[in-house]
Amino acid sequence: RYEFSEGSSNKYWEVWIEGTAVVTHYGRIGTDGQQTMKEYDSPAVAKKEYDKLVASKEKKGYELVE
Repeated sequence: RYEFSEGSSNKYWEVWIEGTAVVTHYGRIGTDGQQTMKEYDSPAVAKKEYDKLVASKEKKGYELVE
């Protein structure tokens, strides 16, 4: 789970792979949030997209929390 807190922003973001799909769950901390799933042609393509999403969130300041 990644979290971002700055100013009035307190958000979380999670991502995982299910077969050939990349699933994201996100929202404001303390809420149920939203979930999206996007299918890809193969597990390798899904992993590439997963890595791209994680890099993008880290660049925006999201930090991994346990």
